[in-house]
Amino acid sequence: MAQHEFVHGNDDGEAHGSFRSYTAGFLLSLVLTAIPVAIVLNGWLEGISNAIVLMAAAVLQLFVQLLFFMHLREEKKPRYNLISLLLGLVILLVIVAGSMWIMTYNMVAQ
Repeated sequence: MAQHEFVHGNDDGEAHGSFRSYTAGFLLSLVLTAIPVAIVLNGWLEGISNAIVLMAAAVLQLFVQLLFFMHLREEKKPRYNLISLLLGLVILLVIVAGSMWIMTYNMVAQ
């Protein structure tokens, strides 16, 4: 097994990404980070519009990371990584929603 294949954990020699795709992903990540920072630091938006823009930028950042750096779109084998990611997201959603429900309806703390 060649050194390049060992580093990337790839036995079939497929390329994971090109310099162009990594650069595009990096630039998109920078933009999707700079927009919320600028909005918050300059106070351009307030209230619900601020929350919506910040959450939209976070979701877009997630998709950029998954597509450009985790290579989910390039997988030819069964999508075990995608299934694992979805399971992790479901678990995260249950933990966050359950924690919010407990904090909202906890009669002991009120």
